[in-house]
Amino acid sequence: MKRRGWKSALALLLIAFLLAGCGASMSASETASSAQTGEADTASYGGGTDMSYAPVDSKGQTQEGTTQPENGTKLIRTAQLRLETTDFDGVTASLNELVAKSKGYFESTSIQDAGGGYRSADYTVRVPAENLDAFLSEAGALCHVLSQSSNAQDVSENYYDTQGRLKTQQTKLERLQALLAKAEKMEDIITLESAISDTEQTIDNLSGTLQHYDSQVNDSTVTISLNEVYKLSNVEEPTIGFAGRVSAAFASGWKNFTSVLESVAFFIAYGWPWILLLAVVATAAGIRYQGSIRKKKLQSAVPSGKTEEKTEK
Repeated sequence: MKRRGWKSALALLLIAFLLAGCGASMSASETASSAQTGEADTASYGGGTDMSYAPVDSKGQTQEGTTQPENGTKLIRTAQLRLETTDFDGVTASLNELVAKSKGYFESTSIQDAGGGYRSADYTVRVPAENLDAFLSEAGALCHVLSQSSNAQDVSENYYDTQGRLKTQQTKLERLQALLAKAEKMEDIITLESAISDTEQTIDNLSGTLQHYDSQVNDSTVTISLNEVYKLSNVEEPTIGFAGRVSAAFASGWKNFTSVLESVAFFIAYGWPWILLLAVVATAAGIRYQGSIRKKKLQSAVPSGKTEEKTEK
């Protein structure tokens, strides 16, 4: 038993030594490679975490037709738009067409009543990064822009560091699997299987992180706030003459008249059972009232003398 325990301990020590040597050699080589890549990226782009956009042409595109830098820098671009319009339905329809045209999609949509008969909407749109500038330009042309902002975050360092760690773990997994194929003792097999399970979990986590980065880099996020208003803000209106003012007054009066008619029609449509019931009750009350009036008139029309004769008899 002592010999078996000693041999098992020696085998485990040998496995640990091999794994440590593999990990150290791979970490050293990949760290040097990552350092060289990071230095090259920093030298060519300028470093930092909150970067400005790469130089683009008049259409908002680089020479290769993309807003992403050509040196491998990973940028997560986001934008925010605050819009208002007097034609809410028309703008929402045009916005749907623009998103489809830009090969994007709505990540979330919320339309609510803003009070006073007006509506508001909040959208989160994902658009391919190469189409972001064109999308912002066309979205701003759909209606009145209150504010527009954009941001680009450089995640190159974290991205390539995660990528290097993933490669190291994949190499480690291959060597563990090779050792497991040669292992004969149950204790060694259990130890290697546990190490393989931990390594596979680490690989899954790192792969998920890279996929998240790729999604954020490839598709930019645009947050849009749209408000329906009666009159656009901060817009200078042309001077209107007497004839224009009279015409506007007639138009406003007709609009108010038709609005009242619509309200009455909706009221009748929604409340017709109650209106019918009230009409029946009112008709019955009117008939009863008319009957009482007729009865009083008949009583007052009978001569007083006839009444006295009947009394004497």
